[in-house]
Amino acid sequence: QVQLVESGGGSVQAGGSLRLSCAASGRTFSSSPMGWFRQAPGKEREFVAAISRRGFNTEYAVSVKGRFAISRDNAKNTLYLQMNSLKPEDTAVYYCAARTPLSTTTMRPNDYQYWGQGTQVTVSS
Repeated sequence: QVQLVESGGGSVQAGGSLRLSCAASGRTFSSSPMGWFRQAPGKEREFVAAISRRGFNTEYAVSVKGRFAISRDNAKNTLYLQMNSLKPEDTAVYYCAARTPLSTTTMRPNDYQYWGQGTQVTVSS
C-alpha cells in the first residue's frame, strides 16, 4: 500500500513559479513510476508529467513542456513538480499518483493505482 501527500500549492501571479512535493509512504516508492495530474473545475483529470522508477525517463503534456519539470528523490521517498512561467490556465487541483511497482510510465490516469488528496494551484492574471 502506498500513501501519497501533496504539498506546495498556493496562489501565484502569471509568470511566477511553484514547486509541488509529494511525500510517499511505504517501501515501494523507488520501484514505482510516478505521475502528476491536474483537474480544473468542470474538466476531466488530465496528465501533466510522469517519471520512471529511477528518474531516467520523463514525459510531459504538450501544454507544460518546457515550463514544468518532474523529478524524484528515492532516498527521501519524494516526488516533485517544478512549475515555472505559470499561466492562468494552469489553475487546477494537482494530484500525484503512483503505479504498480515495476510497471512503466503512462499518461493514462486509470493506469495509476494510488492517488494523493490533491493540492490547489491558482494562477491569477
